Amino acid sequence: MTDRKMGRPTDNPKNNRITIRLDNDTFQILNNYCKKHNVNYTDAIRDFIKKLEK
Repeated sequence: MTDRKMGRPTDNPKNNRITIRLDNDTFQILNNYCKKHNVNYTDAIRDFIKKLEK
């Protein structure tokens, strides 16, 4: 038996984790964006990173 947790299967596993610290102004910008667009922090940051590639 393995110790791995079973979750929903995915075609795009998220194996990499990062931790960031934000100053109050930057956090407020992110928080306002998330509220306005009804997304969570993780999805907003992923979208911003993908825009960097373009």
